[in-house]
Amino acid sequence: MATFFYRAVAKSGSVIEGTLDDASDKAVALKLNGMGLVPLEIGTKKGGHSWIPRIAWDFGGVRSKEVMFFTQELSTLVNAGLPLDRSLAICRQLSEKPKVQQMVDSILNGIKQGKSFAESLSQHPKAFSKLYVNMVRAGEASGSLPTILDRLVEFQQSADELKSYLISSLIYPVLLTVAGLASIAVLMVFVIPQFAQVFADTGQALPLPTQILLSISHWAQTYWWLSLLIIAAAFLGFKSYVAGEQGRLRWDRLKLRVPLLGEVLRKIEVAKIAKTLGTMVHNAVPLIHSLSIVREISNNSSIAHAISGIADGVRKGEGVAKPMELSGVFPPLAIHLIQVGEETGRLDSMLLELARIYDKDVRSAIKNLIALFEPVMILVMGLIVGVIVVSMLLAIVSINEIPL
Repeated sequence: MATFFYRAVAKSGSVIEGTLDDASDKAVALKLNGMGLVPLEIGTKKGGHSWIPRIAWDFGGVRSKEVMFFTQELSTLVNAGLPLDRSLAICRQLSEKPKVQQMVDSILNGIKQGKSFAESLSQHPKAFSKLYVNMVRAGEASGSLPTILDRLVEFQQSADELKSYLISSLIYPVLLTVAGLASIAVLMVFVIPQFAQVFADTGQALPLPTQILLSISHWAQTYWWLSLLIIAAAFLGFKSYVAGEQGRLRWDRLKLRVPLLGEVLRKIEVAKIAKTLGTMVHNAVPLIHSLSIVREISNNSSIAHAISGIADGVRKGEGVAKPMELSGVFPPLAIHLIQVGEETGRLDSMLLELARIYDKDVRSAIKNLIALFEPVMILVMGLIVGVIVVSMLLAIVSINEIPL
């Protein structure tokens, strides 16, 4: 038995806080439901662990963590049978962030003025994406808003888990690369110059590898600022190039052709597109409109261009699978599953199944890629350091050969 702190909403709309002793947070949630309360937070310490998991995305003015928590609370309250306006008022009361309170006030005022919930949400594009707004609009039209809110929570939670997995997987390779580059920089800027003075005092001609190494070290010491300027200019030039439509398209196409990495990027995009499109189609958002939203959220302009072609094919009555195959961008498995979905009338289910398959494949592909990257990076850094050491040893050996 443990003591759990809880925060719940009564049928009157008031927020109640207290403690209960039980074996788990789920048991406490069931006990609160039996008392006629809607649980919002349950944890072993106040303000700590929440029964409803909170997710951190960055939406700008109102942080994604608050947007996600708002959606979770609203979903809990609406599914408990509370009216939308009262649920929003409770969400405003629960939030401790002034920006979130102002946003909820604006949404409430929009509803009181006769606007729909989706229209009120669309007034805050930095907080609520087009996917979010259109899902809510479909839920209002079909009378399934509670279900839609649940799906939005699941959708964003799954996307955030993938993002967190990517970040955590890249931490070690990035640290390894930084440490390797820092070691090489220390050798070139601080260690080798000490040997350079010794070699200069002998007056003997040095081996070619040592001369090249000393020249590089001298450049790093004297013209490091020029190196930084060249790197900065190259970076700005690249940013300017990819900012243009054609430059971005060529760069995104090139990324998809990179061995190993390109396949991982393709799977990430396909998983996101399939999940978004399947979720929207399942909730009665028109297919053409869903495709336009999917095109806008794609991070790869080559794939976004292919989605435009798919939308044109759907308008002509060609379906989704045929123009998808003609684009040459999507993998065969995606095309076959979508074709089966169209033939059986279960396109939404097949899209969601495709997303599930590729979510799993993405994790496996990232794991394999990093497992390959780590030894390659160690080998490259080892070779560079080895070349430096051998060059220095050649010079030392040549000094020892000076006749006495």
